[in-house]
Amino acid sequence: MYPLDYIDPVFRPPSEARSLILQVTNGCSWNRCTFCEMYTDEQKRFKPQPIETIDAQLHALSKAGYPVKRVFLADGDSMTLSVRRLKEILELIRVYYPEVQRVSSYCLPRNLKNKSIDDLAELKELGLSLMYVGCESGDDEVLRLIEKGETFESSLVALKKIKQAGMKSSVMILNGLGGPELSLQHALNSARLMNEAQPEYLSTLVVSFPTGDQRFQKNFNGDFRLLSQQELFAEMRSLLQTLELKKTIFRSDHASNYLILKGVLGRDKDQLLRQVELAMTHPDVAGLRKEWQRGL
Repeated sequence: MYPLDYIDPVFRPPSEARSLILQVTNGCSWNRCTFCEMYTDEQKRFKPQPIETIDAQLHALSKAGYPVKRVFLADGDSMTLSVRRLKEILELIRVYYPEVQRVSSYCLPRNLKNKSIDDLAELKELGLSLMYVGCESGDDEVLRLIEKGETFESSLVALKKIKQAGMKSSVMILNGLGGPELSLQHALNSARLMNEAQPEYLSTLVVSFPTGDQRFQKNFNGDFRLLSQQELFAEMRSLLQTLELKKTIFRSDHASNYLILKGVLGRDKDQLLRQVELAMTHPDVAGLRKEWQRGL
C-alpha cells in the first residue's frame, strides 16, 4: 500500500508524472481566480501540513523502499510557506532521499513578495530548482477580470527573482482567457511579459469550464464567450509573432489544445507559425484534436 494519505483532489504538472507528489499544503491560500475550480471543494480549504506529518510520510516511503528521483511539492500554493518551513521540508527530503535530482513546486507571484533572492538561492542549494508559475496572462485588464490578484509587473518581478536565484521557471499562459474582445491585448501583453522574463519553459493551455462558467462570468456581466477554434489559432499566431525568446522550451500540447505545438523559441518560431497557419487555412490536414480528445 502506498504510504501517503492524500487529501483529494491532487493536481500536478504533466511533466511531474513520475515524481513523488508530496502534499506539504492542502489547497490554495488565494483560491479566488474565477477560472479555477481546482481547490474549491470543502475538504480543500487551505492548510499547511504539519512538519511531523511530512516527516512521517517521507520516513514511511523510504522504509518501504520506494525509489524517488524527483519531488513535486503540492498542492497549488506550497511556496506561500515561510522560508524556514520550506528549508525544513527540503532538509527532510535530503535526509530520506539524498539522491533526489530535483524538487519543484507551483508558485504564485505573490508567494515571492517577501522572499529575497538570497532566500530563494538558499532554497535552490537545498534542491528546489524549478517553479511552475501560472501567470495566465500578461494583460492587466484580463488579470483584473479573472481576479488573479497579480499584474504584469508583479509577475515580472517574481520571474526575475526566480532567475536571479539560479532557479528555472515554467510559465503557463491560458489561451482564450480574455474572450474575443480582449484576445489581441491578452496575446500581445502575455508575449511582452515573456520577452522580459525569458523563462526556461513556456506552455499554453486553452481555458475551459468543465463544471460551468457562472463563477467566471460575473466580472464579464455574463457576456464572456469562449473563443472558436479559428479564434484560438489567431490568438496563438499573435502570441508567437510577438514572442522574442532566446532559448525557451515551448509546449502547447496539453489535452485542452486543438493544435499540438512543440519547439524551442526562438529557434523554431517560423516552423511553429507555419503549423498555426496550416491549422487556420487547412484544418482538415493539420492533425487537430477532435472535440472528444480534448479535456483537462
